[in-house]
Amino acid sequence: MQDNRSFLEADIAHLVRKLTTNEKISLLGAPNWWNTTPIPRLNIPSIRMSDGPNGVRGSSHFIAQPAQCIPCATAMASTFDLDLIREVGRFLAAEAKVKSSVVLLAPTCNIQRSPLGGRAFESFSEDPYLSGTMAAAYVSGLQSEGVSATIKHFVANDQEHERTAADSVVSDRALREIYLYPYVSVRNGVVWMNGNLLGLCWHKSVQSQARKVLEAGPKLIYDSRSIYAIRTSYGRIQGIHCSENHYLLQGILRDEWKFNGLVMSDWHGTYAVDQPLNAGLDLEMPGPPRWRTPLLVNHCLTSQKLSISTLNERVTNLLTFVQNQTKKNPEVVYGDGVERTRDSPEARRFCRQLAVDGIVLLKNRDGLLPLSSEIKKLAIIGPNAMQHIISGGGSAALKPSYSVCPYDGVVSGAPSGVAIEYTVGCYAHKYLPTLENNLKTTSGEPGWLCTFYNHDSTGQPTTDPVASFVIKDTRVKLVDFLPSGLTENWTIKLTGQLTVEKTAPFEMGLTVAGRAKLWVNGELAIDNWTKQTPGDFFYGQAKRAVIDLTENVAVDVLVEYTNTSPPNEEEDVSSQPALMLGVVAAKKIDPEAAIESAVTLAQKCDVVLFVAGLTPEWESEGFDRPTLSLPGRQDEVISKLAAANPNTIVCIQAGSATSMPWIADVRSVIQTWYLGNEVGNAIADVLWGKVNPSGRLPLTFPIRIEDTPAYLNEHSENGKIHYREDLFVGYKHYHARAVEPLFPFGFGLSYTTFSFSNLIVSEVEFHPTGPKFSVSLTVKNDGLVAGSEVAQLYISYPNVGITTPVHQLKGFAKAKDVAPGNSHDLNIELDKYALAFWDSTKNRWTISPGTYVIHVAASSEDFRLKEELTLAEGFTWKGL
Repeated sequence: MQDNRSFLEADIAHLVRKLTTNEKISLLGAPNWWNTTPIPRLNIPSIRMSDGPNGVRGSSHFIAQPAQCIPCATAMASTFDLDLIREVGRFLAAEAKVKSSVVLLAPTCNIQRSPLGGRAFESFSEDPYLSGTMAAAYVSGLQSEGVSATIKHFVANDQEHERTAADSVVSDRALREIYLYPYVSVRNGVVWMNGNLLGLCWHKSVQSQARKVLEAGPKLIYDSRSIYAIRTSYGRIQGIHCSENHYLLQGILRDEWKFNGLVMSDWHGTYAVDQPLNAGLDLEMPGPPRWRTPLLVNHCLTSQKLSISTLNERVTNLLTFVQNQTKKNPEVVYGDGVERTRDSPEARRFCRQLAVDGIVLLKNRDGLLPLSSEIKKLAIIGPNAMQHIISGGGSAALKPSYSVCPYDGVVSGAPSGVAIEYTVGCYAHKYLPTLENNLKTTSGEPGWLCTFYNHDSTGQPTTDPVASFVIKDTRVKLVDFLPSGLTENWTIKLTGQLTVEKTAPFEMGLTVAGRAKLWVNGELAIDNWTKQTPGDFFYGQAKRAVIDLTENVAVDVLVEYTNTSPPNEEEDVSSQPALMLGVVAAKKIDPEAAIESAVTLAQKCDVVLFVAGLTPEWESEGFDRPTLSLPGRQDEVISKLAAANPNTIVCIQAGSATSMPWIADVRSVIQTWYLGNEVGNAIADVLWGKVNPSGRLPLTFPIRIEDTPAYLNEHSENGKIHYREDLFVGYKHYHARAVEPLFPFGFGLSYTTFSFSNLIVSEVEFHPTGPKFSVSLTVKNDGLVAGSEVAQLYISYPNVGITTPVHQLKGFAKAKDVAPGNSHDLNIELDKYALAFWDSTKNRWTISPGTYVIHVAASSEDFRLKEELTLAEGFTWKGL
């Protein structure tokens, strides 16, 4: 990067005048997957962005630089701890900078309207208030360190089925009160004052400190660019793609909300030339652009489909954003561009605390947990126990700098004298586990050698390599990288030596978007070249073979891939127009024998821990889950283990709800979501009682999929996804329909007990911006160990003849680390949105006069305290 910093003080309007039309066009697209376009002659630099919500991957899928992986969004929301989530933002800002990035493509502010949504784990909650406040804290922490958030996906990208085409058919009121509400919360919540976040729900002591700072003299500064960037969703609203929807981008975002930041598309989520530019889409991503080319844009200019003033407006927004981020991070933007890995004992402690605080204890009959040090023998069983399941799949996935699997964490955390045995019980993978840890190059380096070859005039690979790389992953993704010098058609060859630890038949698989073959010791094992069958979004065609491998005896593995189509063009069923090659293997087991072995082990142990759940293959961007059930035979195995041993504990790794047909038979259940690098240690901390769990569910767990609000409306039909549940998303549906959930929203157990008292609702103060009031209460620890409790505030509106959910979460606060017998006072500040609904006839927010009921609860089904609040007059407004 040329270090000419004149751009830092440049007048943007002057720069825009100096740009040629083609330079302006180039700025509104990108040169590659992760960077903005530089203009060297005007010293305009390029800035880098990176995925994603639970870690900063960096700018390469092909040779990924390892990164810290933090818990997924549902785990973060389970903490109900805004202080902690603000620290998450600060942590991720540091991670972004070591990846030479100043823009993070996060957080995800979509709503979990169905647990089957492929990206449900990326979204915080089913509730718009919880989602919005979590996002506001996340954004605040991130941007306090100078890294821009890019909240996504604006708006109603709540399922993956036909996501680039489907029209989300949603009422105007539900759009405002449910799906746009989190963005409103972020706009209102990210308020800056000397680097501190104010205006959210804080512990009373924090609020008093903030007031003292205000009284001391510094003025409260509201940054009108509190959201620096927004990313549009793939689908449509009112029949128009969100990236070219004038009503959303100009009418609501810029005119109503006065947003003046950057609007970028999702990756390949731009569908035209002039419509997105006219609607307010500043940046098409990724690059090279499909639409914003000189030929296409100039044609729109000359045909007057697009005006030069509109082009200038988009360029002004883009340059203002780039300058803002460059000023905040000159050492990054003008740095060496090298991506590094950040690791330290302090970072690991933070990841561990965040992970353990998100764990939710769902069942603990007779206090089996925490486990006593007096137990003699523990059985660890389950398909996820030895696997490093740290995140969901898709753009949230990354290569971790390290990770601790559940088995290793539980074993290392166990008291001395506890014997631990393991067996798998059953497999539950969709694809076979990857084998990169068992591969070495012929020179002994970890991984395997990837060599690129061009094709000659006859279509055959040349003998001279174009480039070679040692890669440490068998999932070879080239969506954002190809070496220079390749011709139109090319081949890669991957060679390595595979060694396994036990003699057994191994099932090997080759999944590919394109054509490939696999040889083992010179013998063709899998032909995924000549004939193919359809596959999923992220990995195209999959084929398998069983190969006998011997303990500690290396075999030569060769994979040859070409980007040319199969001989019969009709058989070209590649699901992704880029190479995604996966080579995987797992020891082949006899399913019945594996279950029998697990039951036998359970019978001779004091306690059984079954580590169950999903994986990135089942929960991922690109496709939705097919069922609420745990994959494979996990439910069957859990039932048999519970019959064999009454002290059975189930640990579930999943980003959203799963069904639990065995719930009555097991003693304890812990929901651990996807917890990132520290997953094993966090599970161990709760299991052995080093930490008292304090997580609370950010979504309702249904008994069966038929009970969910969006049932029969999760998928696109004839290009439309009907949001027929309207306002009644999540717990609001269960209340309205009197449907009993498996576990309610906000639920979570502890190793102690709490009581609430002293509820006081303040008088309403009317300000020019609307009414404000506060709620205070006392939380007491009535048990024998220290713990934390969440006080949830639900409001019931007066009946004014408009259908409204009977209870709506409008505030919460967490009493943390309350000692046995001690009490904490909490205070929750509320504003006009706590009392408002969207009046579709008047197209504005409305507060009706009347009596509102304030409930304090431990969950959406456990109401403890109640007071009334009467308003003599109403209030209406439009905008923020």
